[in-house]
Amino acid sequence: MYTYALLEPGCYYLIQEKINSPISLIRPSVESDQCLFINRYDDSLVTEWKKKTDPIHEIIECLSDDAVHEWEKYYNSNEDAYTEEDDDD
Repeated sequence: MYTYALLEPGCYYLIQEKINSPISLIRPSVESDQCLFINRYDDSLVTEWKKKTDPIHEIIECLSDDAVHEWEKYYNSNEDAYTEEDDDD
């Protein structure tokens, strides 16, 4: 079992919070003494504060810069598709 305290702000991580839960892509962006402000990339961006002591079942990997750039191409193109549909209303 791991905790959020192991994560470095600015890095992208693939994690599994609980056994058998879906894999999530997260990026800690702000660190306080006791907490981290987390960006969670699902269908849309979700932000939340997590205690550094909150458990993580598995930290699968810290993504390389190349992997992040590849992922951003797909994620940003999906966001544009949602925005274009909304503009038609």
